[in-house]
Amino acid sequence: MLTEQRLVDLLNGFPNVRVALVGDFFLDKYLDCDRTLSEVSLETGLEAFQVVRIRCYPGAAGTVASNLKALEVGEVYAVGFTGDDGEGYELRRGLKRIGVDLTHLQIRPDLMTPTYTKPMMKEPDGRWHELNRLDIKNRQPLPEDLQEQIIASVRELLPKVHAVVVSDQVQERNCGVITDKVKSTLCELAAMHTDKIFYADSRERIGEFINFAIKPNRHEAAKAVRGEWCGSVTLERAIEFGRKLFERNRKPVFVTVGEHGILVFCEDGSWHIPAVPVTGEIDIVGAGDSVTGGIVPALCLGAHPVEAATIGNIVASITIQQIGVTGTATREQVLKRFREAANAIVPRPLSS
Repeated sequence: MLTEQRLVDLLNGFPNVRVALVGDFFLDKYLDCDRTLSEVSLETGLEAFQVVRIRCYPGAAGTVASNLKALEVGEVYAVGFTGDDGEGYELRRGLKRIGVDLTHLQIRPDLMTPTYTKPMMKEPDGRWHELNRLDIKNRQPLPEDLQEQIIASVRELLPKVHAVVVSDQVQERNCGVITDKVKSTLCELAAMHTDKIFYADSRERIGEFINFAIKPNRHEAAKAVRGEWCGSVTLERAIEFGRKLFERNRKPVFVTVGEHGILVFCEDGSWHIPAVPVTGEIDIVGAGDSVTGGIVPALCLGAHPVEAATIGNIVASITIQQIGVTGTATREQVLKRFREAANAIVPRPLSS
């Protein structure tokens, strides 16, 4: 069980941690529109939304980076690419602003910067809601030379870092940074460098990360074990799938289960870490990435997976209360939330 003094000691160590963050860096581009200003297009007769503000944030792997840096992790090295376009400029500027090292973030004129464009509409009654998202992704295989550059960057960074974190966001196989070739090499490096933390989050292929600690949600865990899965996944089934993933890989497995918190499977057994109780409106966008932001630096400092998951839960409880933005949490906020909720987040061993 995580104590306040243990949490303080771990948080104080975060500035000493160095992380290589490998994966799909997206731009989250919010277009704030005001319905009261809408016009009718003379050409089409359709409503023309009027943008009154543009907000840009690093997304996907960039969200992980934002969470790590908000927690004052010492060095975060971005390994991936952007296009040589306006979206790429905004993404690189956003990452630089929060202190991410961009030395290994390639700029590619032959590729588009992956972007989630999110129109947000303010209605006359003051209510905000999101309209249809516009996604920009590269839908062709990643160029071979870029794959080689990514692998070379990881090899170069390994002696410097405590952890290699993979953020595999693109669903189309081989069209994002984590191609089959890159993933295979990373798994080989994980087997060779057991003194480093290798940690992966993947929307579609989490079961393929061998020698890695992994963080699937319950649906990703089901797909990794069963191949295909339709419908809901109960907490009981999530426990079953988490155990199977750990038995397959023998590295810590963190299964996020929404309002139920996190299930942890490791050499010492399996646990349920309850979610931190929160009230009011919540926005779960980026919650999984904020969990990663808490787990990884804690693992780097020798935390038990249960301690690390508890910190991840606390971070997520703070970020989901930030509406309409990709939230982050500070070390001070984490400690404050722990003091408020310590009795409600006591880990419970799962029966075998």
